[in-house]
Amino acid sequence: MRCHRRAPFLFFNGNTFADIGRQLAAALFADLQHGRRREVVSVVAHYIAGVLDRETMVNVVESLRESASFQPGDRVMTLRGSMHGVIKRILDDGRVVWQPEGTQSELTALPESLLLGKKSPRQ
Repeated sequence: MRCHRRAPFLFFNGNTFADIGRQLAAALFADLQHGRRREVVSVVAHYIAGVLDRETMVNVVESLRESASFQPGDRVMTLRGSMHGVIKRILDDGRVVWQPEGTQSELTALPESLLLGKKSPRQ
């Protein structure tokens, strides 16, 4: 971000720096699932381009990294935080079965659509 703000080159170089950041993030987070890696790469690029502050970028990257290792009993929430619940089981194909708070329903979701809740029994 510092290099981008110093603008050592002409012609609005933000895209160049963001692309370098995307490539580095893709290599660093190669072990994440495709959807999660895509999100991390995007967040890093937005930070480098000056669209996101550092704290937000770090929080998003950490939450995506943590949620890659869901276990039954973990508290989770949707990406927008509109629903909270508990992981019931992990299916063989990697999808997550979870129960929203206040319901008897079970929902099936891709892991990249959920974030680890603030009060996880594992913590």
